[in-house]
Amino acid sequence: MKYLLILLILALCGCTTTVPIKQKFPLVPEQLLTSCKPLKLMDKDSSIVDATKVVVTNYTEYYQCTVLVDTWQQWYREQKLIFEELR
Repeated sequence: MKYLLILLILALCGCTTTVPIKQKFPLVPEQLLTSCKPLKLMDKDSSIVDATKVVVTNYTEYYQCTVLVDTWQQWYREQKLIFEELR
């Protein structure tokens, strides 16, 4: 009976040990890691039509980059909340 009690105590003590689990922050999607394209520059002697084209192109690039950055920030905030809830 003594041995059964000792065996039961050892079994219960063995079950109480915890294994540390290291959580990793999720990897970033590749689409969000692309950098923004550089904006175009105007030549010194460009016409008003060429200048307008450059301005329109730059505005388009800017707004596309803004969408990328906003998406990145939203993804990061969501993943951080999920990661902290798991702790």
